[in-house]
Amino acid sequence: MAHSKPLTLARLEDLTLGAFASVAPSQTLDHLVRFLSTWSGSDKFFMIIQYTVNLVVPFLQWRARLQHGAGLRKAPSSSAADSLAKLGSLISDARMFFRIWGLLPIFQWMIALERSPPPTRRLRTIERLQGWSMLGYYPLEHLYYLLSHSVIPDKLPLPSLTAFIPFVRTKPGTKHIPLDLGTLGVWSTRFWAAYVVLQIAHLREDSKLLAVRERTLSKSKTGATPAEKDDIRSRRGALWNEFIVNLAYLPLTVHWSTEKGIISNDVWVNLLGLIAGVASWKSGWQATALLPPAAPAAADPGVLPAGELAEKKLAPYLDDPLKDVITEPTLDEM
Repeated sequence: MAHSKPLTLARLEDLTLGAFASVAPSQTLDHLVRFLSTWSGSDKFFMIIQYTVNLVVPFLQWRARLQHGAGLRKAPSSSAADSLAKLGSLISDARMFFRIWGLLPIFQWMIALERSPPPTRRLRTIERLQGWSMLGYYPLEHLYYLLSHSVIPDKLPLPSLTAFIPFVRTKPGTKHIPLDLGTLGVWSTRFWAAYVVLQIAHLREDSKLLAVRERTLSKSKTGATPAEKDDIRSRRGALWNEFIVNLAYLPLTVHWSTEKGIISNDVWVNLLGLIAGVASWKSGWQATALLPPAAPAAADPGVLPAGELAEKKLAPYLDDPLKDVITEPTLDEM
């Protein structure tokens, strides 16, 4: 007859404080923590929540009005909708605030671009234009955010000439730069719209390079290996996913780039934002996945595996250096 262990203080601690000992490690949890620990991962997570909330709020308000008309509710409003609307506004504000240092990786990337250019001149030109468009986007968005919270005045004084002369008393400047909240928001988004158009052109060039690589591998004597076919398939899937992201962003940027907008129903704005957020989450999730164990080395270390030389010469330039920092500006106050 088996005897149970006596309930000692140590065993009681193991059963209570050590309850997680019975929980098996989770690769999904590890992946989630790894992805959410990045700037892009946390931003895409909150982006999905923000646009989901923005879609749910109108539905709750519509349901409350129907229930009120049917005599099932005292007031034609929903307290849950009001709370979710506040949450969405808070997330929107936080996401814009956390982009306040967005210029730093842009500078870093543009410096690296000149030292390690992409494989074609056209891609290099596209990425240069993308970088300069972000140099216009970020400062204007930062000014928009600070002005919307009254951190800076709506008129910035220009320094007088005496401000640059040492040992001379500085006189206050008489000229000012007026700052308009709507103008800052519109122009910042126009620079971002330019980036989106350029990114679509970038994806077109990437697709051409991938097609060249695919044809080269198919014409080789040994043909494409299963690993190379999987790589082609994954790269093409990444291209399509990135295309969906920018296809959703394109009407949003055009909408925010005009003073009156082109989309009259906010449901479409939030739906496009949700599509872009989910597609961005998918690409980021795949990018942070752990690679499978490497295949065993070839028997002859002096011989390159089939297709490796073509891989080095014809690998398409698919990396988007701004994918972790470019997100949509939330211009709710426009």
